[in-house]
Amino acid sequence: MAHIDSGDSRGRKKNIELNLVPFIDLMSVLITFLLITAVWTQVSMIQIGSSLYGKKMDTQPSPTPPPNADVVVKVDVKEVGYVLTVGRQVISLPMVNEQFDDAGLVAQLQRVKQLYPEKVDAVVSVADAVPYEQLIKAMDNCLSAGFSAISVATGGPN
Repeated sequence: MAHIDSGDSRGRKKNIELNLVPFIDLMSVLITFLLITAVWTQVSMIQIGSSLYGKKMDTQPSPTPPPNADVVVKVDVKEVGYVLTVGRQVISLPMVNEQFDDAGLVAQLQRVKQLYPEKVDAVVSVADAVPYEQLIKAMDNCLSAGFSAISVATGGPN
């Protein structure tokens, strides 16, 4: 333990010991918290496709656009349901019994996949009032229909 000598030779020497037990307790709690949060950040990571048009480097060759890049597949998750946009065609899938029509969205996405079998990219946007879980469900629906390169658009639908 630490000992501080006061230098006073006339009276009794003061013996001051530092109690390090609370400090060690605090450090052990902090280390445990950091380890737990580090594991959770690994679990919550989702791989999504990056944007095709990022920052261009001089040494990189220009990327080739994916097949049917001019056909936009976009899923808007709104408070009233899904809105699927395929090129210029807009398909509205309203909520059924206050639930999002996930089966209908998958069916429509599979129909689009049959029309454009090489197309793998889709864009998902979500309204601010819609819960985060619904964005994940929409992304899962895109994955199950065969669209593996999913991008999330910021700023909400439209």
